[in-house]
Amino acid sequence: MTEAKAGIGILGAGWVGLVTGACFADLGHDVVIRDVVPGKIDALRAGRVPIHEEGLPELLARNRDRLSFTLDAREVATNADLLFVCVGTPPTYSGDADLSAVWTVLDELPAETQATLVMKSTVPVGTGDKVRAALEARGLGHVAYVSNPEFLAEGSAIRDFMRPDRVVVGAFAEADGLALAALYDGLETEVVLTDVHSAEMIKLASNAFLATRISFINEIANVCEVTGADVEEVARGMGLDRRIGPHFLRAGIGYGGSCFPKDVSALKQLAGNSGYHFQLLNSVIEVNELQKRRVVGKLKKHLGHLAGKRIALLGLAYKAGTDDLREAASIVLAARLLAEGAEVTAWDPVASPRDELRGAALCATPLEAVTGADAAVIVTEWDELRDLAREDVRSAMRNPLLVDGRNLLDPLAVRAAGFAYEGVGRPTSPFSALPETEEPEPRVRG
Repeated sequence: MTEAKAGIGILGAGWVGLVTGACFADLGHDVVIRDVVPGKIDALRAGRVPIHEEGLPELLARNRDRLSFTLDAREVATNADLLFVCVGTPPTYSGDADLSAVWTVLDELPAETQATLVMKSTVPVGTGDKVRAALEARGLGHVAYVSNPEFLAEGSAIRDFMRPDRVVVGAFAEADGLALAALYDGLETEVVLTDVHSAEMIKLASNAFLATRISFINEIANVCEVTGADVEEVARGMGLDRRIGPHFLRAGIGYGGSCFPKDVSALKQLAGNSGYHFQLLNSVIEVNELQKRRVVGKLKKHLGHLAGKRIALLGLAYKAGTDDLREAASIVLAARLLAEGAEVTAWDPVASPRDELRGAALCATPLEAVTGADAAVIVTEWDELRDLAREDVRSAMRNPLLVDGRNLLDPLAVRAAGFAYEGVGRPTSPFSALPETEEPEPRVRG
């Protein structure tokens, strides 16, 4: 006898909600996805995907028979065994997580709700207690609550869901946790079954630690620039130590996106609200913000003042594989360059900025963006930029200066092609021409 699949409701048709819903549908579950934006639901019903995520349109199309989309909270709550909360929890001005969307979801649950409420959204430690109290106050004390944080990376989210490093399940009652854990039985991974507080902390602590590694290697890169060391060689040597490992030791111009900045700030604020000064995270945040601005200093080193200079920003999304501009280095750089009086051109293959890059000229191709430019800055590690050191690019630029904010290019090859080159922590060195044993860069989990 075939085991019956759970009916799943997804509250929030954003990036996490759509990926979660599509993947559960692909595992054989009937899924109803609800959102409050009519245009988004209309687009999904018509087969249009409102976000850029590799493989998601195909996954949604393949599972149309098991997926439905609605604006009606009652329809979801009364037809699902499990209700996954996948709404945004952006930072407030204080750095705390804004949980207003979570409370709205709770307010909209009908009295006849019987489904287990599963928190996918990233929330502060202690949120589960508050949610349970709110449910009891509304006469919904019978609704079980489970924390099941997501660990998805933009650009590889479907792979991350189907082949996760781990699944974290936090519950107040062991039976509720085991019931949710069974949902992942078809995936080959370890399930961490724990309490709600620990599950909430695992998500915040994981992202804060990864952000710390990124800020650390960026600080090392800055020291490399003044001492003559090559951060790529340093990171390779460090990463071979089993206690350290190679992951998240890629120097660049800082982390961004919807997870790391928000979660680091939220954990710092959570600690502060509890009376603990998390000094390390203060430094992680400061290093990351300063790193984005160091590009301006590299440009001034070669060009002097920037007033009247044309600077091309190549790549706008915070990382390759996504159209996400949240906390992207490109936004900071464009604003700083425009404030210096520079003319800014920009290109990205998928991101379509509007207000974020006000004052910058958006171009259709990298070549168009660099034409007449005094410098080009690689901001996002798109594959299309790996052959940037070409003759047509050099000829199109007024001044052939490449600032490689992601260490995407080979410095010696770029200089041999007639460009001036500035990387991050990469001075001229005879050893930089030696072949490297590259470790695969892991996907950045959010």
